[in-house]
Amino acid sequence: MPQKRARTNKMLISTMLLDIEGTTTPVDFVYKILFPYARVRLKDFITRHKADEEVRAVVADLLAARAQDKSADLPPLHYSYSLGEGQMEDIVAYCHWLMDHDRKLTPLKTLQGMIWEKGYRSGELKAVVFPDVAPNLRRWREQGKAVCIYSSGSVLAQKLLFEHTEQGDLTKFIYDFFDTTVGHKTEHGSYRRIAESVRRKPSEILFISDVIAELDAARSAGFQTLLCARPGNSPLPDSSVHHIIHTFDEASALDRKMNLKG
Repeated sequence: MPQKRARTNKMLISTMLLDIEGTTTPVDFVYKILFPYARVRLKDFITRHKADEEVRAVVADLLAARAQDKSADLPPLHYSYSLGEGQMEDIVAYCHWLMDHDRKLTPLKTLQGMIWEKGYRSGELKAVVFPDVAPNLRRWREQGKAVCIYSSGSVLAQKLLFEHTEQGDLTKFIYDFFDTTVGHKTEHGSYRRIAESVRRKPSEILFISDVIAELDAARSAGFQTLLCARPGNSPLPDSSVHHIIHTFDEASALDRKMNLKG
């Protein structure tokens, strides 16, 4: 597959912004472990915690989204003043529909994060990251770069994943976490808000992801980009404006070659 040559400007890279699924973490771990784990526990978790203020807020957001979502092929909503069995079935069915269609709805991601927290804390879940992730997070931190994460999963879910990896707690190498509360990952405004949050010029931030639409949005916001090709990822197009890497070792090598050390 032909690859675009890396841009050779001399702008310092001060911040590494990383996607999770298909970039730091195998797609199979997300789709075959995390999503099924949350899916089968949705109803029981909501039932047990429906009196909790945070859960009630998420449920309200889900019901509001469900009422407005004309694309969901589901029966009409049950309306009541309390979270009864009818509404419970509505919420669970809607969450399953969202997951089946890979919809990145913020309250669903928040709810999944709450459920995964139980699994990580109990030891039922152990996060998987690619072997090159931990050494490069450490290397970038030692070089003075700020390493940040941007994922559709909630900030809670992100922190839990990197805290409970097979390679140990990696959160000590991560400066900040961003989720869809800053905007969706295919919108260039989301990246501008991230740049403002970390107080860096967009051109100083390198975003690494396996999704071209996300990289296009980041590039349009002035970010530098790398397209990550990992085992299990979707096939890449024959050409791309984004330079392709297969490991973070290659990203570090490009950083040295281009003299872009922070």
